[in-house]
Amino acid sequence: MTNSKTRRKRLSVIAGISVVAMLISSCSIQIKSEPDPSIPRDTMLIAADKGSPMFEKIFNPFLFNKRVAASYVYEPLTAVNVLDGTQTPWLAEKVTLKDARTIDYTIRQGVTWSDGEKFTPEDVVFTFNLIKKYPTLDVKGAWQHIASVEVDGDHVIVHLKDDDAPAADVISLTLIVPEHIWKDVKSPDTWRDENPVGTGPFTVGNFSSQQYTMDKNQDYWQSDKVQIQHLVLPAATSELDIVTKGFDWAYSFMSNVEGTWGAANPDNKNWFPPGGVISLVPNLAKAPWDNVDLRKGLALALDRDKIADAATEGYMGKAGQTGLMLPNQEAELNPEIPNDGIVKQDADAALAAFKKAGYTLVNGTMVDASGKPFTFSVTTANGYTDWLRAIQEVRKQLAAIGIDITIKQPQPAGYQQAIQNGDYEVAMGGMGGGNVFQAYNSLLSSEFYVKNGELAPSNFQRYSDPKADALLTQYKETIDPAKQLQISHQLQKIVYDQLPVIGLYYGGLWGLYNTSKFTGWPTAEDPYAPPQTYDSSPLLIFTKLKLANKDGE
Repeated sequence: MTNSKTRRKRLSVIAGISVVAMLISSCSIQIKSEPDPSIPRDTMLIAADKGSPMFEKIFNPFLFNKRVAASYVYEPLTAVNVLDGTQTPWLAEKVTLKDARTIDYTIRQGVTWSDGEKFTPEDVVFTFNLIKKYPTLDVKGAWQHIASVEVDGDHVIVHLKDDDAPAADVISLTLIVPEHIWKDVKSPDTWRDENPVGTGPFTVGNFSSQQYTMDKNQDYWQSDKVQIQHLVLPAATSELDIVTKGFDWAYSFMSNVEGTWGAANPDNKNWFPPGGVISLVPNLAKAPWDNVDLRKGLALALDRDKIADAATEGYMGKAGQTGLMLPNQEAELNPEIPNDGIVKQDADAALAAFKKAGYTLVNGTMVDASGKPFTFSVTTANGYTDWLRAIQEVRKQLAAIGIDITIKQPQPAGYQQAIQNGDYEVAMGGMGGGNVFQAYNSLLSSEFYVKNGELAPSNFQRYSDPKADALLTQYKETIDPAKQLQISHQLQKIVYDQLPVIGLYYGGLWGLYNTSKFTGWPTAEDPYAPPQTYDSSPLLIFTKLKLANKDGE
């Protein structure tokens, strides 16, 4: 949630649920699926990209309409596991914070670009200067934090604008491009980069509007860890395609996943870890939502188990009010917060909180001091069907205590505009994420606070509290993990007590995979990466997968 572009992507990821219309009849045909015999065993069929409706050959890693596989070609300084925020050294073999204003990247030696040229620290500095010159390329927001960048032997030194230790986790995610090619590009902010040269495990193979392939970069610096020789990415990746055409890996929500994907092939597996906390986002700049007792009443009135079941068909569970993703971030949890931060439904406590806020239940209707019924609207994005099901369950539960809500469903672009401009009462949204500081900073920082009618980059609920700002500043100023954890505990308590947003359930990362050709997939038992097919997660996964033997072991 570091910026609005990142936010839009995240919301589309954790909310993009649709329903398989007709894969399996309850009483008739059982669909079976086997790997395509025309695809070799060392080749992965992957549902990672979609045409609109056809593929365009765009591999510029900084453009939002790029092919997904651009991140299989270009690599970051560190690869992040968004489940817990763990950063794995990548093009930088070591990241050191000399102090809260200085990041020292030890650049990995022995890496070459896919055209054979040597990868150097100068490439890293060139990339950062490029995205500074063309700000639309700075998709991670690195230059919000950077003052300057310089080469020092095998090191790249990043000087920050201020004490800003957590900035390293953002800056490190920038994808690095080769100076010897990009220095001659006249308009890098619109360049398609049809024949990309990267340091990553794959290069572009055959390309058509309906399908493209990727070939293993045989000179990849981790070539010994990559056993996949080719990737095939079709444009047709509907849920029916995924079930019937023998895909090895897909990222897709699927109704009745065991009865569809799982039943189609005994080697078909799934893992749906949490990717954020889906929440009710009240507009705190509008009465009565500036009243914390009203927000407490709403939080206490809700049965999160039923909401999670209704929204995700039982795949995901209720979430706590801290914004942490458990159990992945359990080590971060403030032990003083009860019940892992989950707010239990308590009708009596809810009515007491509403009464303290000035609302009472009269003849089955919640009314204010003047006798006016308490009603409000919830805004969601059209097509986000899990969010819609969640709101419908919320509406049902609140009706039991005399509160009537209406549902607004603008198109996704209109939804995004509404929450950024503050043109809503309560909205569906999210909080949390793998990087603890960035999650709390984008949720609570007054740096992002604007009045209703002005464009908010984050902090869409318009929260402002000097105590939270002071804690966020303290977090930026320290490089001591123990002190950072102490501050995190205090930030969790603010979110738990003040309810700037009201956590409901976990949004899922919908990983589908087949173990007949490749093994070593991330699982709940080995959560080394989320099972998503985009960003840096595939780098972690491609370097971990092994070719299965003929018995699938």
